[in-house]
Amino acid sequence: MKIYTKTGDDGTTGLIGNVRVMKNNPRIEAYGTSDELNSLIGLLVCHVDSDKDKNVLREIQRQLFALGADLATPSQKNEGKTRITQEMTLWLETQIDACEAELPPMKGFILPGGNEAAAVCHLCRTTARRMERRIYDLHEQEPVSNDILQYVNRLSDFFFVFARKAANEDGSEIFL
Repeated sequence: MKIYTKTGDDGTTGLIGNVRVMKNNPRIEAYGTSDELNSLIGLLVCHVDSDKDKNVLREIQRQLFALGADLATPSQKNEGKTRITQEMTLWLETQIDACEAELPPMKGFILPGGNEAAAVCHLCRTTARRMERRIYDLHEQEPVSNDILQYVNRLSDFFFVFARKAANEDGSEIFL
């Protein structure tokens, strides 16, 4: 099987359900940014030592694949059902709370960086925020489920706290 199909040579791409749209469609922008975030998380996993943390990040990667599938399915084809659930958001909140419990109080604004893992976390955080904006661009044209909107809002919070945790492990957190 060849990787190229030539069907996108006209500037369109296929969605789930055999619907074709332009490659700059808000739906494509949204799930393309989800894919970008997933790739950055793969890089982050390379900079994390703890198996427990790697497993949390890999679970988020799996959830992002589900999110990508939701975003690649036109609303008329998904019949109001999504793969992203309220339980996933609650799980993410549990992860955030567990990280925060290990951290000292913030002393001010935090500069992105500190060490490689924290720096990649901040790239994940800002990419998650951009993905959220792209999803809201789509939401203005077609409704996106509240479960998805809540989940993507928590993702950037997770990466902010995870960046703090990574920087605190070696004392490299930098306050403005």
